[in-house]
Order: sequence, then structure tokens, then C-alpha cells
Amino acid sequence: MDTVSARSLAGMSSNLLSSPARTWHGEFRLVSQQIPLISSYHVTGSNTNNSTSVRTSFFGERSPNTSKVAKGQRRSRPDHAVVSVLKGDRITGSRDVQAPDDVESLKAALAAAEARTDAAKQAEKKALDALAAMKNKSRDMAQNDQNSQEVFEGISLAVQVEKISESTIQKATLRITEDAELKIAAAETAAAEVILELEDQFRRAAEDAVQAASVEAQVTIDEARAAVSAARVQAEKSEAILNKQVKALNELAEAEAKVLMLEEALLDAGRKLQLANGETERIRIELDSAQRFIKTATARAEAAERTAEELQRAAAKEAEERADSAQSAINAVKKATQVRLDADKIAFEAELDALRSANDTSHKASEARRLVDKSRFELLERSLLAVESATAAWKNRALMAEKLLRLARINGAEIDTSSLPVEQAPSVGRLEVLPGSDVRIKDLLENGPRRETPDWMKRRLQIGQQVLPPMQPIAINADVDALIPLQLPSSETVWDVSKSKVKENDKYAVRAAEKEALDLQRNAMERALQTKSIKTLVRYPEDAEEKSESGTGSGREIVFQGFNWESWRRQWWLEMSAKASDLSKCGITTIWLPPPTHSVAPQGYMPGDLYNLNSAYGGSEELKQCIDEMHKHNILVLGDVVLNHRCAQKQSPNGVWNRFGGKLNWGPEAIVRDDPNFQGQGNPKSGDFFHAAPNIDHSQDFVRRDIIEWMKWLRSDFGFDGWRLDFVRGFWGGYVKEYIEATKPAFAIGEYWDSLAYEGGQVSYNQDAHRQRIVNWINAAGGTSSAFDVTTKGILHSALHGEFWRLIDPQGKPPGVMGWWPSRAVTFLENHDTGSTQGHWPFPRDKLMMGYAYILTHPGTPVIFHDHFYDFGLHDQIADLIAVRTRTGVHCRSKVKIFQANFEGYAAQVGDNLVMKIGHLDWNPSKQNNLAGSWNRCTDKGEYQLWERK
Repeated sequence: MDTVSARSLAGMSSNLLSSPARTWHGEFRLVSQQIPLISSYHVTGSNTNNSTSVRTSFFGERSPNTSKVAKGQRRSRPDHAVVSVLKGDRITGSRDVQAPDDVESLKAALAAAEARTDAAKQAEKKALDALAAMKNKSRDMAQNDQNSQEVFEGISLAVQVEKISESTIQKATLRITEDAELKIAAAETAAAEVILELEDQFRRAAEDAVQAASVEAQVTIDEARAAVSAARVQAEKSEAILNKQVKALNELAEAEAKVLMLEEALLDAGRKLQLANGETERIRIELDSAQRFIKTATARAEAAERTAEELQRAAAKEAEERADSAQSAINAVKKATQVRLDADKIAFEAELDALRSANDTSHKASEARRLVDKSRFELLERSLLAVESATAAWKNRALMAEKLLRLARINGAEIDTSSLPVEQAPSVGRLEVLPGSDVRIKDLLENGPRRETPDWMKRRLQIGQQVLPPMQPIAINADVDALIPLQLPSSETVWDVSKSKVKENDKYAVRAAEKEALDLQRNAMERALQTKSIKTLVRYPEDAEEKSESGTGSGREIVFQGFNWESWRRQWWLEMSAKASDLSKCGITTIWLPPPTHSVAPQGYMPGDLYNLNSAYGGSEELKQCIDEMHKHNILVLGDVVLNHRCAQKQSPNGVWNRFGGKLNWGPEAIVRDDPNFQGQGNPKSGDFFHAAPNIDHSQDFVRRDIIEWMKWLRSDFGFDGWRLDFVRGFWGGYVKEYIEATKPAFAIGEYWDSLAYEGGQVSYNQDAHRQRIVNWINAAGGTSSAFDVTTKGILHSALHGEFWRLIDPQGKPPGVMGWWPSRAVTFLENHDTGSTQGHWPFPRDKLMMGYAYILTHPGTPVIFHDHFYDFGLHDQIADLIAVRTRTGVHCRSKVKIFQANFEGYAAQVGDNLVMKIGHLDWNPSKQNNLAGSWNRCTDKGEYQLWERK
């Protein structure tokens, strides 16, 4: 076969494999007619040099040699004979065959056929996957529509038909391909033996084979195409039904989406309705609370009205009685005037003078009462002195008698008592017999001065100092017991002042009775003619039912000390005016300003002319502007008033500075008599001494009257709202009470600075005695003033250095004044004396924020020092603590429940809404069993943490 014929055969094979089935037969005929007649293949033998022509049947009869070759090929690789030939491999058992040149074309055609077959398989796989997905979707839609079953059946039928047709095509194609491969292999194998004479047979056999294959393939293809057409029609129907179902499903999905949207809207409306119901319930509860409060207030008002009516009735009754008494007196006067007209005028004037005297007596009642009390204390002192002297005399007599008896036993002599010396009783006051007892000395000083022992008391004392009566001579010998018991008087026979009775017509008793009568008369006049009303400043309307008083303010005060020891060097009033807005924004409610008066020392604590307010801090107008600016920002202003001492402006004739100047030009009578430096002429001191300036005698009426008038002037003309009272240890707390009740401040703080108790150089754990002294002063002031909690400051110094166990006392309460009387405790860390440039008792700087975390979250009234807030960089941290205190409602009376207090830290609940922790204690609210509620951490600074109730 020549090259053209081989190429034509390859092209024919390729066309047969790639053309549609219906054209195979015609194309094969057309190609076969184009193949030239070939007489033979030239086969090169292995054992001869000549070419031999071998005639072999093709596609029809097979020669033995051909059969042998085919058998050999199948024996070697039965399934891949054709492939081996196409690849050009040598076939075992055959001679060397020269493959035609167009075999490569057949290879390419078969490769293309295989690629198309693979592509068809992949398309079939994708179609099957899509049909499976549609089947799954249709299965899901079957629950919503009954007609979906028909869709499934149609799809299943179409899939089955598609599979049948695809299988039929594959089988026919495979069979044809196998037959063609076998025939091609046989033709190529037998090509060496084909002879020219069999060309006609080859053509006929080829035509018959192709025609048979074409017919078979055509029938199969027609059947497959019919099946495919039927499947396509059914698939189109199914697709139409599926589209309808998909459309219905889309509409259903849209309806479901709308339903979901409606359900969400309904849920949102339900939530809003619940919120509205909750808000309505809250408003209803608040309304009920308001109604209850209104009922309570109404009941209180009604009770007050009833009380007022009763008082009015009592006053009216008393007025009527007085009117009746006056009428009877007038009638008596009228009767007397009938006898003598001149006596009427005299009697009227006498009665008028008596009324004036009664009025004057009522004003002097307090002084008279004090004098009576002083007299009582003097009587008590003398009585105690007599008892002590009598006791000492009895003791001396007993010791002397014992001594004499022993001497008599030893010497055998008689005892002569006529020559015994008589020890005189001490003629000193009680203070000399009480060395080292400062408390008792102070008590006697507060309640009246010492007086010399009167003559009648000396005579009474001498009775107890009579010599022993002469003893009968007694013979003492060795047989007498050496220990003779002494016959001493019993304690019941000794005179006891508590069992003594006041003699009738005793001048002290008479004066006391007169004083009591005057007190009763004065109190009756005050109740009938005066009504006491104190205007209080209520800064928190929600707590209006809590009483605002001078000792506590509103109960929610946060005080700012607005100066340090060096503030006088600047224009301080103007500087503080500029800071008013910032202080108000940070939650400060009260500011404590330095002493405003003229002073010998620039800091203001050595006052001279009290009415001169041009000080080192600025002029009086600048001070007034500063106070007005604070008031614009709702900040109360406390004035620092120094009442214990005052610097004189003039010297006495002997050169002592004890003459005061200015409006209050007092003399030595305003200075206590026992002041060691200034030769005062007043009464003894009622407190501790301040040695740098004359100590004022507050027991003098004119002194208290002038001080009250000055303090009222500070309030009315300059707008001070309250007081910080300097060095209150220097005078009796009762005078403070009088000053506060007269000036009616919104808030008052007393400085009672006393030393803590120490053991071995360390602060003692038990500081009850220290805080008791502060509480005693508050009691003496009638609770009208708070006091700085120096106890808490001293304990914090040590507690914050790993000794947090100091922050709880044996009763489980805070250890300072805060634990005993929190509403009167003013807590602080530092002030102008302890810190600043003086540094008498500075707070540890690295523990400042822990200290503020403690005092700003605990009851009492906290004070913030100026330097810490503006100079130490703690402004924002302190402001955050103030915000938490305000937000959680902590006030001066809040309850404290301490959970932990050990070496590692301290944890406590304050009020109802705040929990705090300082130190490095491993603790949080969730670890506390007896702590209810849910808590949210609002502050975490490492060394201190705060939690608010959610």
C-alpha cells in the first residue's frame, strides 16, 4: 500500500470515529472507492534477501499464517494488540513489518476519540450531579406540594433513559472500536502477506463489514436518539414543572421571609412593650414611694401642726394665767392708788424695774448657772480634800500607833502619847495631791478654779487631826504575841462626802436653788417668746428627709483644702477663683479656705485685728469675689477661724503684750490668768495652752459675745457657709457649741490633733483611747461639729505597708473615729501642717492613691489636699474615685462590712452599691459567699479595685 492509500485509510478511520452514525456507511463507501488497488505488501523476511509476495485474505478469509500471527498477538497482550500496533511496537511471532506512515494519523484520531469520550463522561458526571442536586431539592419540596412526585418520576425516567442511551452508545462505540481495532490489527499484521489478486474480495468484504456495522450502529443510534428525544421532551416537561415548583418555592420563601420579618417586628414590639411595662412599673413604684413619702410628710406635718397647736394652747393658757396674774396685780395697784395716787406711780415704776430685772436675769441665767456649778465643784473639791486629809491622818495615826506598840513590846515601856507630834493636814488644793493625773487636773480646771480652804473647812479638818487618847499602861512581856491586831475604825464610820447632807441655810444650797428657779423662768420665757429656726442647705433633693446639720452638712460633703503652707506667697484668692469650675466638675462640694484675717504670721494662724480681712492671701474684695465664684458653682465655703488665741497690738505699762487693738480692743481681762507669758486677768484656762500668743478666756461674756458678732459678720457680709475651727484643744467644747448654735453654719470641723499610742516605736493596734478623746470633744460640743479623724490617718500610715489587719478593730469596724461616730468623722491624709513645706507628719507618697481609695469609699466626710490634687499629678485618679463615691451613693453614715483584713490586703462592702479592695489580695466579689448580687468592676488600678452593683 502506498503512502496516499495509507493516509486515505487513516482519514477514513478518523472520519468514522468522529462523524455521526448516520453518515458512516456513505462516507466509508466514498473513501473505499478512493483507495487504489494494491497488489501486495512488501514484507522483508528475516532469512532471505529477496522479497516474496504473499497473498492473504483481508477482512474475510484468514490464512494460517494470519491466524498464527493473531494468536501470537493475543497471547502476548490480548487486550492491547491494537494499541501495540498503533504505538509501533514489535509483535512477537511475526516478521519485521514496516508500518504504514499514516499510523500516526490513526493514533491521533484514536486519542481525539478518547478525549471526546472522557469529555462526554465528565459532562455526563456533571449532569448526573446536577440531576442529583435537583432530585434532592425536589425531595425537599415534596413536603409542600403533591405534584412534585411527578417531577421526581419524570426526572428519574429522564435520567434512566439518558443512562440507557449513554450505555447503548458506549457499548456500540466500544464494540465498533474493538472490531475496528482488531480488524486494523489484523490488516496491519497481515499486510505483509496481502496479494494483489484479493483486492476485489477486500473491497467487498470491507463494504459488507462497514455496511453491517453501519446498519447496526444506525439502528442503535436511532434508538438512542429516540430515547434521548423522549427523555428531552420529558425533561422539558419536568423542567417546566420544576420551574413552576421553583417559582412556587420562591414565592413561598418570600412569604416565609415576610413572616420572619413580621415575627421579628412582633418580637421587637414585645421587647419594647416589656421595657415600657418595666418603666411603667418603675414609675408606679416611684409613685407609690412618693405617695408614701407624701403620706409620711403629711403625717409629720399634721403632728407638727398638732404640736404647734398644743404649744399655742399652752402659750395661750400661760398668757392667760399671766394676764390673770397681771390683772390681779393691776387690781391691787388700782386699790392701792385709791389710797395714795403717788404710790401708784412708784409701784408701777417698781414693777417695771422688776420686769427689766427679770429680763436681765434671764439673759444672765447661763452665767449664774455656771457660777453655781463652779460653787458645787468647789464644794466637792473641798469635801474630797477633807476626806483625803482625814484618811491620811488616820493612816499616819495607825502607823504611829503600830510603831509605838512595837517599841513598847521591845523595851517593855509604857506608851505616853501626850508628847507625840501632831502632823498637820496639807493646806494645799487637790491639784497638788494628784501629781501625774492630767485628766483629773484638766477636769478640775474645766469646772472651776481652785480656791483657798475656808476656815470652817480647816476647823473640820482639825477634828480628824486630834492626837491619840492616852493609853492605859500595859505590861508587855515576852509571852504577849508580837502581832497585836490594830483596832482601826471601819470604813462605814469614816465620814463620806457622798453620804453627807447639806446643812440648812447653806449659802451654796441657797444660791443653787435661786439659780434653778431663774433657769426655769428663763426657759419658760424662751419657749413662749422665741421660735428657733435653722436654715439648712439641702444639696441632694432625694435625701431631703435626711436632716442637714452643722456637724454633718448634707451627709454627702466632699471637702477640698484649698491651700498649703506657702499659698500666701501668691495672689491666692484670685487663683482659687479660677479653679472653681474645675473643682465643681470633679464633684467637690465644699472648699476650706485659709484664715482670712490680718495676722502677724503670713499663713494667718496668728490673728491680730479680726475685722481686718486684708491678709497675705489678698484683699477683702478679692476674698469676696472668690467666695462668690465658689457659690456660682454650688460649692460651700468654710472659713478657717482661730478662736483659741490672738496677738496683741499694744504693751501694758510693764512691757507685756496683752493689749488688743482694732474694733475688739480687749485688755488683760480677756486673757486666761494662768497663761505663763502674758499676765492675763481672766479665769483659768479650760484647755491646752498655745504658748506663742495670748490665750483667750472664753468664759468671759463679752469675749463670747464679740466672737459671735464677728462670726455672724463673716457669714452675712462675706458669705462664709461654715467653719474650720483651729486648735479646739485650747478651750472647752461647750463654747464651740454656743458659737455654732449662734452662727448656724452649714458645716463645721474642729481640729483636735492629739498624739497616738505607740509601743516599741510602732503605732499600737488599739487606738481606742485616742479616738475616745476626739469623741469626747465632739460630745462636749453637743455634736454640733465634726472633727478631723486623726486616728484613721495615723493607722493608715502603717496599715498600707503590708499591715492591712490594722484596718479592722476587735468589733469588726473601722479602727478610727469613723468606726464609732462616722457622721462626725472628717477623714484626711495630709494638710498644711502634716505635709506641704512643714512636713510634720507626711503621708507616704507611694501610698497616696491607696489612701484616697480608702477614705473616698468609706463613710465620714473625706478631705482632699490641694497639693495632691494639683501638684502631684493625681487629679484624674482622685476625680474618678469621687465620681464612683457619688454614683454609688456613699455618704457619711454608710454601713461598712469588712470581708478581709490581713497582711495581703483589705476588702469591704460600703453601703449597698460599692465593694472595694486595696493591696494585692487575691479576692473579688465572686469569691465571697455572703455577698449577694451581681457586681461590675468599674476601677482597676492594681493596688486598688472597685466594683459597682449592676
